[in-house]
Amino acid sequence: MSIGKEPPQLIKHRLSYSGRKFGFDVNLLRLPNGVEGEWECIRHPGGALCIPVTNNGKLILLRQYRFAVESRILEFPAGTLEHDEDPETTVKREIEEETGYRAHSWKNLGQFVLAPGYSDEIIYAFLAKNLEKLPNPPAQDDDEDIELVFMSPQELEKAILGGELIDAKSIASFFLARPFLT
Repeated sequence: MSIGKEPPQLIKHRLSYSGRKFGFDVNLLRLPNGVEGEWECIRHPGGALCIPVTNNGKLILLRQYRFAVESRILEFPAGTLEHDEDPETTVKREIEEETGYRAHSWKNLGQFVLAPGYSDEIIYAFLAKNLEKLPNPPAQDDDEDIELVFMSPQELEKAILGGELIDAKSIASFFLARPFLT
């Protein structure tokens, strides 16, 4: 997917914050249609996600605690791109850290914007197959509270349609992968 750039005109920079994972800007802008206003934007380096598929066709998901929604949600392994890191490197690191598996077969499923009304984050989605359980997986990040969940594609689709708490990037990526899941 190609995202054509059509930047607004910066009239006045109002506020910037740089955090551990992303930044936040507030600016007075003139949009391409001529409208002027103050807009907030989360500046994010992007994320990479994979859909791991076991040799018996089960999907590996994480039931992970997320403080922002004060709940444990289902999601696929994913992580934030480090400075000057390509998405494939990110996702290969994250699958090992978060699941304890290594994939030997990868398919790029594409990319999509996550929340374009207030963020520039792009998610890069991959399908991961031919999995190997690592005898000594790398340590998870300190803030990761993760339980592995194995589901068939049909079980995941039923959970999505049944309203189970699953994050949007995982739902979108699942439907990108659906034609390749047998």
